[in-house]
Amino acid sequence: MASGRRRPSRGVVAAVCVVVLLLAAVAVRQFVVQPFRVPSASMEPVLQAGDVILADRADRGTARRGDLVVFDGSGYFAPSGSGSGRYWVKRVVAVGGDRVTCCTDDGAITIDGQVLEEPYLAPGTEPSSIEFDLRVPEGRMFVLGDNRDDSTDSRSMLGAPGGGMVPVDRVVGTVDRIVWPLTRAGAVR
Repeated sequence: MASGRRRPSRGVVAAVCVVVLLLAAVAVRQFVVQPFRVPSASMEPVLQAGDVILADRADRGTARRGDLVVFDGSGYFAPSGSGSGRYWVKRVVAVGGDRVTCCTDDGAITIDGQVLEEPYLAPGTEPSSIEFDLRVPEGRMFVLGDNRDDSTDSRSMLGAPGGGMVPVDRVVGTVDRIVWPLTRAGAVR
């Protein structure tokens, strides 16, 4: 006695599997992690030009001091028509309410009068050649590249609208690992 049900063909099963995998990949990219390529040397020595990093999307729209973040700088951090990319990766140095100042007599950056410890800077790196003293507005962040001599960052935008402070809601995610090249793959500290 034959049942009235036919088994789907292998082609239909394969097509359904492909669609499910594509939907899963889109969901991972939207809600879990998103890959980005580091475009410049501005984050050396921690990140190098060409590294492929993963941004943790669970942290989008948030920023804590010390975080490495990927943010959307289009029309805000990157002036329109500048030719700069839409996404930027930088280190959060100060957040809303913080007073960030450069520099002490010893050349250090301070946050609310406390010297900012920066173990991620390469030996001999000057914290900043640009002096500043400002309070970060609520909902904004002050970001710097780790390679201070080769970084376009909040210091570069002090005279622009917003004074170089990026809206926290522009954060796409925090950088948690390098995935390429394999010789550098691993967690970002």
